[in-house]
Amino acid sequence: MDPLVRLKDAYQRGVIPQNVYDLTVKRFPITVDGINRIEKASGIRYPVAYVEPSLVLSSSNADSYEFGVLFARTIPVTFEGRFQVVIQISAPLVAYGLKGTIHAILAHEFLHFLELIQKISKMKLLSDEISGNLFENVHSDQTRLLEPRAVFKDRTLLDHITKRFPAGFRDHKLEDKAMRFWSDKNLPKVNIALDSNTVKLRAESLSKIRIDPNFIKKINELEEKSSKVRKKKLY
Repeated sequence: MDPLVRLKDAYQRGVIPQNVYDLTVKRFPITVDGINRIEKASGIRYPVAYVEPSLVLSSSNADSYEFGVLFARTIPVTFEGRFQVVIQISAPLVAYGLKGTIHAILAHEFLHFLELIQKISKMKLLSDEISGNLFENVHSDQTRLLEPRAVFKDRTLLDHITKRFPAGFRDHKLEDKAMRFWSDKNLPKVNIALDSNTVKLRAESLSKIRIDPNFIKKINELEEKSSKVRKKKLY
C-alpha cells in the first residue's frame, strides 16, 4: 500500500492545493523515520500506515463546543476476509508537526495497536468502550495502554512521549497551525463524535482472527514488564 495514495488522489482532484501537497510530501520522510525508529526501539513491526488528507476533529456530541484534533488514529479493518490494523495519520500532522511531536504520536498509536492485539488475543474485545467526554477519554487512554518504558528502548523517543503525553496529547502550536493553515483555508475536515469512535467486533469474527503465537508471547512479556514499571511508579 502506498501510504500517500489518498493524499495524491485528493491533490489530483483539486481538493488539496499544490503548496500543501508539496509540503506534506516533502516532510513525509520524518514520518518514515519515526516508524523505523519505533520498530528498532520495540523490536516489533509497525502496522500499515497511511496519510489521511483531512483534518480529523472529534467532539463529545454534535451540539458541543468542546472538540479535539485527532492527529492520528488506530483503526481495525477487515480486508478480503483478513483482519488488519491500520494507522491513520492526518496530513496536517505531517505538514506542520515538529519531528518530536510526529514521532511521539506515532509511538502513542503504536501502543494502541499493541493494546488492540492484546485484547483480541484474550478474546476481550467485544466492544471497546470509549467515553463521550474528552477528559474522561484521556484518563482512560492513559491507564489502559502499556507503559512506554516497557516497550521502547530509545531514551530520546521516551522523552518525546513523556513531554507530549503527560495527561493526554496537547500541542497548542500544532493545533493552532492546523486551524490557521488547514481549517481556516477550508481544506477537507472530518468530524467524529467520540461516542462513535469505538471498536466493535463480533465473537464470531474474533474467533477467526489468527495472530502469530510469537507475537502474542512478545506482547504478554511487555504486559508483565509494563505492570512492574507501574508498580515502581506507585511505590
